[in-house]
Amino acid sequence: MKKPVATLVCTTLLLSVGQAWAADPVRDRQAILAMQGDYTVDFAFDETVLLQPGYERQPAMRSGGDETVIVVEDTPARIVLQHLLVDPKSGHVTKHWRQDWTYEAPTRFEFSDDQTWRVRAMAADATRGAWTQCVYEVSDAPRYCGTGRWNYRNGVATWTSDLSWRPLPRREYTRRSDYNALSVVNRHTLTPNGWTHEQFNTKVLRRPDGTQVELAREFGFNDYLKTTEVDFTPARDYWRATAGYWARVRAHWDRFLSVAPGVHLKTKVDGMAMIIPLFTQAGEIQAGKTVADADIARVFADWVEPAPVERAAAASR
Repeated sequence: MKKPVATLVCTTLLLSVGQAWAADPVRDRQAILAMQGDYTVDFAFDETVLLQPGYERQPAMRSGGDETVIVVEDTPARIVLQHLLVDPKSGHVTKHWRQDWTYEAPTRFEFSDDQTWRVRAMAADATRGAWTQCVYEVSDAPRYCGTGRWNYRNGVATWTSDLSWRPLPRREYTRRSDYNALSVVNRHTLTPNGWTHEQFNTKVLRRPDGTQVELAREFGFNDYLKTTEVDFTPARDYWRATAGYWARVRAHWDRFLSVAPGVHLKTKVDGMAMIIPLFTQAGEIQAGKTVADADIARVFADWVEPAPVERAAAASR
């Protein structure tokens, strides 16, 4: 007996999705590594859907810069990419954000509360064939993680994350107090001229009683366009001099972010209490001076502590 047309259509769709998402970590690694290089970057954020009565659409944000992406670590199951900004006029280098990619990661950190990130175990079904991308601040403090699979439909390499939380972005935390978290899906796509980072954001007020109010949706589009017009030598020189120092800083963060419960930052939201001393120490390294591990440890002792035990977990003991 012939199968109903609807059944055949559904079967075909499932097969096509399965083929598009079949685990291919070698090909995935090539896609991730393709994000390294020299770029001129455009950043654009637009509020789109307004979700509360009386809420007024905020002005669109436009900015940009010149950025090189350097491979810091490259193993079969883990790739670390460091972004460095360069001012082409002055040659000034700013260590920018970092993205870590882990294949079938067993855990990840999640933004849970003000200045708090908790380490959570990941379900095997969620991580099978998937890559978890974790993003970090300029000080290597945590920002957010997302987990998803690469697909190559129609010859286009695209990674799409699951829905996850992150704190307010730097572009808004100094001027907004009406919301306190972003609910986000991220999408990275390789293009003929570089790569793109799309962000599907919802601005949410999370209340102490557990209720949530969604204020607005926002679309973010970061366009990384390959360039040969900018001299990134200062960035490469900076990283050559300071890579070992920043590896030691990452090791300090890993003590909090690799195991539960996670981390709580005692700094203000801008994080400058840690950014300034760490950047100062990196500058001393670049100048040929010595920075001891104890010097780094003192910064962490002042501003970083384990995340508090969750109430539900404490009540169940």
